Amino acid sequence: MKRIVFTALAALFAAAACKNQEEEVKLQYYVTPHPYETIDVQMPPVTNEVKNVIIMIGDGMGMEQVSCAWVLNHGKLNFDLFPSVGISRTWCTNRLITDSGAGGTALSSGIKTAYSHIGTAPDSTDIPSVLVKAQQLGKKTGVAVTCHFADATPCDFCCHNEYRYNQEDLIADYLECGTDYLAGGGLDWFTTKRTDGRDIAGEMAAAGYRVALTEDELMQAGLPVIGILSPDNLPVAGERGDLFRHMVTKGLRELSAQSGDKGFVMMIEGSCIDDWLHGNRIDLAMEELLDFDRTIGDVLEWAASDGHTLVVVTADHATGSLTLQDGDLEEGRIGIHFASEGHNGIAVPVYAWGPGSDQFTGIRENDEWGRLISSFVQ
Repeated sequence: MKRIVFTALAALFAAAACKNQEEEVKLQYYVTPHPYETIDVQMPPVTNEVKNVIIMIGDGMGMEQVSCAWVLNHGKLNFDLFPSVGISRTWCTNRLITDSGAGGTALSSGIKTAYSHIGTAPDSTDIPSVLVKAQQLGKKTGVAVTCHFADATPCDFCCHNEYRYNQEDLIADYLECGTDYLAGGGLDWFTTKRTDGRDIAGEMAAAGYRVALTEDELMQAGLPVIGILSPDNLPVAGERGDLFRHMVTKGLRELSAQSGDKGFVMMIEGSCIDDWLHGNRIDLAMEELLDFDRTIGDVLEWAASDGHTLVVVTADHATGSLTLQDGDLEEGRIGIHFASEGHNGIAVPVYAWGPGSDQFTGIRENDEWGRLISSFVQ
């Protein structure tokens, strides 16, 4: 009898604890004010020759974030057009949970490295990115991001440092990166935030770059060009309109026109998805991701007309330990819960479209995906 009573009491306590936990979980609800139609394009044959490679990175974007965006846009995304999907494990050499320095470097170079390293191996020696390989082959290269240029991911492709927060040194590295098209934010990091008094924007102009400080100036500039279009990150998605999309399409047009038969490699990052996941702001994070998806649509339309462009979309890591716990597909409404403000170690998706895309399936390490991407740059 005592055992029966004890078991019954234990069950009651467990039920009460579960109820209390459910009551304590406060869900954030969101409905986007800007649902949109996705594109409709025909993918060229996977057997076509690959001339151009476009790498798109949604910073902090795991499958859970993409799932939320899918609901918000009433069950359709441009992500849905990708015929090949794989899984990327993101750990770095000295930590299970990576950062954008190590995570982005694995994608850019095909080499796993240590936490906070930018374009350097675990022993701090410089390692070349896929953009450097492309330049050595005579291809044009480009980068377009929504963050400031001192942030980790653009630096992973253009710079070298053992510590991602040595930002003055990283910005100075752009002088020698050789990238033909650069578009993002962070003018303060080139000028007023510097403690050494240098004007890196002016030095880049002296080195032959056209320096564009407004969208109009960028749209009118030829290569090589650096568009530094805000003091820090670009304005949030709800305020910047189609600025990021215009930056990307301008880059595609210029790199394609100037590359001839050799082709180009371009890295495009939806950088600020991660920033707002760190802040547990589902509204701002989702608007960044939806803008990234619209940009993916622009890229796929361009690539479909070209016929020789491989497009790969992935993430450097996932952020926020986000769970989708409620919502309505017809209403485009989500109810979510954040379990952290940091990164997590859950594997992230890899999407591929175009010639060569059939090879982008399976479960691989992030550096393996980086080497596979680089293998198409030839």
